[in-house]
Amino acid sequence: MTPAIQTYELTKVYRARWRRREIRAVDGVSLRVERGTTFGLLGPNGAGKTTFVKLLLSVVHPTRGRAEIFGRDARIPEARRPVGYLPENHRFPGYLTGAAMLDFFGALSGMPARDRKRRIPELLERVGLAQWADVRLKKYSKGMLQRLGLAQALLHSPSLLILDEPSDGVDPVGRIQIREILRELENQGVTIFLNSHMLSEVELFCREVAILHRGRVALTGPVRELTAGRGYKLTAAAPPEGLIDELRAKAASCAASNGFVEFLFPDREVLNEAIDRLRAHRCPIESIVRTTSTLEQVFVRTLEGRGEDG
Repeated sequence: MTPAIQTYELTKVYRARWRRREIRAVDGVSLRVERGTTFGLLGPNGAGKTTFVKLLLSVVHPTRGRAEIFGRDARIPEARRPVGYLPENHRFPGYLTGAAMLDFFGALSGMPARDRKRRIPELLERVGLAQWADVRLKKYSKGMLQRLGLAQALLHSPSLLILDEPSDGVDPVGRIQIREILRELENQGVTIFLNSHMLSEVELFCREVAILHRGRVALTGPVRELTAGRGYKLTAAAPPEGLIDELRAKAASCAASNGFVEFLFPDREVLNEAIDRLRAHRCPIESIVRTTSTLEQVFVRTLEGRGEDG
């Protein structure tokens, strides 16, 4: 099946003539996002995330390479019709009401008036702003404006939703509400491409991620696989001192507390050897847990592994 997003060696070079040097904002990025996937794009400030999104939307044009949306060249306007977009730091006219703003953007996108009249109340209700429909936007909080921005991105029922920092300025309850809306869209088969620095939000929501560093893909893959640990934490009740010393030599770490000893073993083979030794000494095993990493830990390790020079 044709992917929702496919890029081929996508590169954007800015030339700073006064400094006689080039800035490679995006440097040879080849990325594939399957249909129906929730995909997160991560990276530190200046990694090229926003430039990459602008290349997808043809806001800026690549120096080299190309981007496709559902198999069509992203530079063709028709290719971008099924895309909903919420930019970072968006600005809406403060004199408009919430309903009027959605009507204005819907008209810009070519939606018939009858469709706008039906969709606008639905979306305002969906993002929790139904009671604010006739209130001018200058009275909206930052979080409310963010939810309204999500509503405008959903107005034409897109097949691909591109969100740049969608939870920025939204309170915890609002973030949960946004996640619920996005999860419903995912269940309906909408592809969601999320650009965010909020790693905990990405880990809760996205199925796959890519980490950009200095314009290049440093790591990509399913979140579950990237955060899966290879080690095992074993807790045993009161093993004898000699056995503790024996197992400590094979463990990555060992800690004792309240009559229990906790070992961290690097792999399954060493774990099984430890279990056999504990059973041979009739020592009770309290628990065995596979270790995991948070997405934040994976992110930091990846950037540290790339070094300052990328």
